[in-house]
Amino acid sequence: MRVNSLEFENFRNLEKNKIFTDKNTNVIFGENAQGKTNLLECIWLFCGGHSFRGSAEKELINFNEKFAKIKLEFTSEDREQNAEIRYTGNKKEVFINGVKKKSGASLIEKFSCVVFSPEHLSLVKAGPGIRRKFLDGALCQQKLKYAKYFSKYNQILNQRNALLKDINKHPELQVTLEIWNENLASFGAYIIAERIKYAEKLKENAKFFHSGISNDRETLDIEYVSTIKDLNVDNLEEIKEKFLTELNNKLKDDLYNGYTTVGPHRDDINILINGMKAKNFGSQGQQRSAVLSLKLSEATVLSEILEEKPVLLLDDVLSELDSKRQDYLLNKIDGYQVFITCCEHNDKKQLQEGKLFVVNQGKITEE
Repeated sequence: MRVNSLEFENFRNLEKNKIFTDKNTNVIFGENAQGKTNLLECIWLFCGGHSFRGSAEKELINFNEKFAKIKLEFTSEDREQNAEIRYTGNKKEVFINGVKKKSGASLIEKFSCVVFSPEHLSLVKAGPGIRRKFLDGALCQQKLKYAKYFSKYNQILNQRNALLKDINKHPELQVTLEIWNENLASFGAYIIAERIKYAEKLKENAKFFHSGISNDRETLDIEYVSTIKDLNVDNLEEIKEKFLTELNNKLKDDLYNGYTTVGPHRDDINILINGMKAKNFGSQGQQRSAVLSLKLSEATVLSEILEEKPVLLLDDVLSELDSKRQDYLLNKIDGYQVFITCCEHNDKKQLQEGKLFVVNQGKITEE
């Protein structure tokens, strides 16, 4: 998968332009608040979702204008294609190869990216909810069944939690817990098994990338930590039974707390560098490298599903990395088209092959 050209008009602060990209590495250089991330966001929107910055669609239109238009020419499915998105107020129109589509969801089947932004550092630094969200987001994108089971699990979990609170006032309701436990364990067993399998795939690839980023000086490991122990991911019935056992064992705690204390909604993944938790013992550069390795691993797993490699968007990725780690990201990620933003002159000088785009107050020029 490859971006061939990108065209934009009235998109955020970017000056109307059409740029032609390199098939491998594209460095977007400029001072802070000049529009570098806007360019990455422009590409990301062709994945069919919302902005990775959480912006409303009306915010994508330049302050002084009534509409915005972006167009992508790209290679996918072994042929050249194009897509266009037009924004007018809160209205969005999507065209693929000149044909108007009902929604942006149609783009998902045509174009894919994996993005890293500084906010993703929370995968290491923040609590387990962020890491669960990372796993669930990736799996929901890859498997429709997972998305359905995940939604159903959360519905049942909310209903069980509500019942736990009611039982304190109406003890006779406790007999109805059994049916909720059964359903929760059924859907939860599948979620746990799929997460563990995905975490294993992530680990294999992340180890490879982190070894390259750290110049073989560090080893990255990923461990899925479940509230239910000794699991065989190939036996869903066994996981379900162990889940049910834990629910019964923790019933007293659940009634006291008013919520379900065991299950995939309480699980986590440990991110380890040389056997130590990156959250507690990793430097800023090591933590950034670990998250980058996870995102590159995510891209690798996605490429196996798509049977072609997604485009990589790396925002503000080079800061806090030493020169060897920067060199790896700029020059040694083979097979992927990469877009990297940076604001240090020394960073751009390391680029051996590819294109350099300079952004200054929304104006983009190629050097």
